[in-house]
Amino acid sequence: MPTPPKIVGYAAVAGKKEGDGPMGKCFDRIEPDAYFGKETWEQAESTMQKETLELALQKSGLQAGDIGCICAGDLLNQCIGSTFGLRSFGIPMLGVYGACSTMAEGLLIASVLAESGAASYTAAVTSSHFSTAEKQFRYPLSYGGQRPPTAQWTCTASGAVLLEQQDGIKGGVCVTGACVGKIVDLGVTDANHMGAAMAPAAADTIVRYLQATGTQPSTYDAIVTGDLGVVGSTLLCDLVMKQGYDISKVHHDCGVMMFDAKTQDTHAGGSGCGCSASLLCGHFLPLLQQGELHQILFTATGALLSTTASQQGESIPGIAHLVELTRLHV
Repeated sequence: MPTPPKIVGYAAVAGKKEGDGPMGKCFDRIEPDAYFGKETWEQAESTMQKETLELALQKSGLQAGDIGCICAGDLLNQCIGSTFGLRSFGIPMLGVYGACSTMAEGLLIASVLAESGAASYTAAVTSSHFSTAEKQFRYPLSYGGQRPPTAQWTCTASGAVLLEQQDGIKGGVCVTGACVGKIVDLGVTDANHMGAAMAPAAADTIVRYLQATGTQPSTYDAIVTGDLGVVGSTLLCDLVMKQGYDISKVHHDCGVMMFDAKTQDTHAGGSGCGCSASLLCGHFLPLLQQGELHQILFTATGALLSTTASQQGESIPGIAHLVELTRLHV
């Protein structure tokens, strides 16, 4: 981007299981009550997203009225986690849906809006909740269905990023590039095998970006994917290797990082919009800000399924959006 927008605030909130995992110390807040003090799971997710944006605003010193547009979405029908969670702020909003790729999609759109001058400040927010996702996409929790080894655990987590339009490059952590994902569908139909459905899309986006920019995996301190999990991460590295790029030394997957596979019984790892969003805001952005990382590719991945399509025998299309984040010096 000619005048890359600067990230001026971010926050991450997570649930108890996520807080008990290996990344627990990186979150701004860990909520022990899965209901977040509310009566329903859906209200809990909305409350979590609201609190995450409030934290980001507090940390940045900005007010809700400073934000010209917020790009937000979640996994629920009509994105009710976002619409009900953010309605009290009075901020112009663009609802976005990219399944678990929503954070990268929202950050990409918010960055373009800021860079274009459409708004001085923009925001990207998303969330997921284990119980709302299970209820909508799989089975009611009371059903007690068994999960196969390839299944992933939807994270109860949320992340929010605030961006500032720069009049000339002033340094800081900035969005310096992006790649809009293509829908890639190799015919996977198993809703408990999301990693296999999303890995081809992640490979396509990453390879296209490397080719377009003339860079190599070694250019970046980290190539971060959203929530491919253990199975999908292995597939991704194999698919990218077949196209001449070895990303194995710099690849990090938020779904693998979120939980301890040996002690937390999450099978193939974490998933959900909040998985990559919370680790971006709680782990990777602080490392960039502190100078421990210089440049990363953040590639959140999404499985574009619905219960309706699955019941009609449709396959699961995948998509992956990419945002390049760089710590610039004045």
